[in-house]
Amino acid sequence: MNRETLNYLILIIVTLLAATIATIILRKVMSVFIKNYSKKLQTDPTNFAFIKNSVGFIIFSSATIFIFYKIPFLKSVGTALFAGAGIVAVVVGFASQKAFSNIISGIFILLFKPFKISDVIEFKDGHKGIVEEITLRHTLIKNYENRRIIIPNSVISEETIINSSIQDEKIRKHVTFSISYDSDIDHAINIIRDEAKTHPFVIDNRTDEEIERGDPYVMIRVVALSDYSVDIKAFLWSENNDNAYVAHCDLLQSVKLRFDKEGIEIPFPYRTIVFKKDINDNKEDIK
Repeated sequence: MNRETLNYLILIIVTLLAATIATIILRKVMSVFIKNYSKKLQTDPTNFAFIKNSVGFIIFSSATIFIFYKIPFLKSVGTALFAGAGIVAVVVGFASQKAFSNIISGIFILLFKPFKISDVIEFKDGHKGIVEEITLRHTLIKNYENRRIIIPNSVISEETIINSSIQDEKIRKHVTFSISYDSDIDHAINIIRDEAKTHPFVIDNRTDEEIERGDPYVMIRVVALSDYSVDIKAFLWSENNDNAYVAHCDLLQSVKLRFDKEGIEIPFPYRTIVFKKDINDNKEDIK
């Protein structure tokens, strides 16, 4: 290996090493800034996080261009590539179509903000979780099993998303209870309302007009007369999605215990099973 080649090799190593160190330092500095100052400045951390995740791409792209410019052999290769730009453009275009699609989709997410970091979002396939990170390529979501769902930006931008955090985090949860036709409907409604009012996560979302009109703290309606039951639905308001889920689960338990204690029956379908032997015996008796 001659001295010139060695110098070029050192240049490549030093440049890449410097790019790596610069990326690590800038990402750490930006992480501290996002964590400490986004709340103080009352700004959305999503913009800063997206820039932080773009730093590595920008720095290494710049380092690559610098290496090609400084090394004559690579510079000539680059010139030859540009000379055959037509063929290269087609190849690169097909190869990087998805990558560029993800980058453009990530920029659109940043600009139009259908969701942001810390939002609770849900997809039509049932996936649900908290947005943790938005990168150039993908969006990272932590679901309620503490697992990470990684979705390409081009895919998530085409999805129909339920955002439980946008504008107003308050949520109305519907909890349905079924009682038998023999049970006292009014008594069942009073039990459900009592249990809902005492739960710490159920809030009063009535307007002043509704309070003056005398609307109940918790709205409860009979919503169906089913084959085996009378279905009663409670409409509960909570501060956010997590509180609503806890209130839902707790009320199912507390209302069931009150129903058992105060004689409200939760029905289940009855089935009569007839054995073939019994049918034959009855025929013999008839004869």
